[in-house]
Amino acid sequence: MFGYDEILSAARVAFTDRFGGASQPPYGELNLGGLGEDPDRIGENYRRIADAFEVRPEAIVRVSQVHGRDVHVVMPGDQLPLAPQPKADALVTTRTDVVLAVRAADCLPVLLFGDGVIGAAHSGRKGMYVGVVPATVEAMQELGATDITAVLGPYACGKCYEVPAEMRAEVAERVPASYSETSWGTPALDVAAGVKSQLAELGVEVIDATRCTIESDDLYSYRREGPESGRMAGLVKLATP
Repeated sequence: MFGYDEILSAARVAFTDRFGGASQPPYGELNLGGLGEDPDRIGENYRRIADAFEVRPEAIVRVSQVHGRDVHVVMPGDQLPLAPQPKADALVTTRTDVVLAVRAADCLPVLLFGDGVIGAAHSGRKGMYVGVVPATVEAMQELGATDITAVLGPYACGKCYEVPAEMRAEVAERVPASYSETSWGTPALDVAAGVKSQLAELGVEVIDATRCTIESDDLYSYRREGPESGRMAGLVKLATP
């Protein structure tokens, strides 16, 4: 169920793999996306994750991801589940009774924590370009966080994420560290390298838990599997005292 699962400085952070769920082929086993599969099976998968985090299923807070930089703040009085789901690509909160979740299948999930505040961001190429992770850090700082750590999860690595040369040039002009080349010598982008550079400018410590989704059969990858790919999740929860 979890390819990575750690308690780090009063926050639990985890990245799912594709095992331990109720999904059927071609989405098996732990699809957390909403593309093509029976919603009841996806709901069961979230129930299993909720059990693992010891929360109610509605406490796994999600947004409708649109590859932008908007951050949704989950307030203490907000009713759960959020309905309708806000259009955003990041969440932050000071609540200890919720799990923040972002979904991905090649994009980079980033989980953040510090000073009683947590955040989760979905940063693909577009999100990196517009600065969704820096926006998440700013939102956490507005809630009182000063010493922030970010954990970077599975994504399509810079040796596999092939893009047109014009796209690489455009993105790397804004985020130079993202410039890359595939292992076979064609233009590529490294989203994690770009996000690391953004976090370094903000003085945020980084824990690198990345793996390549394209190269790893135990992870979902849209580039490898196409439209029938499922979705993984990055999950973060404040530990209760």
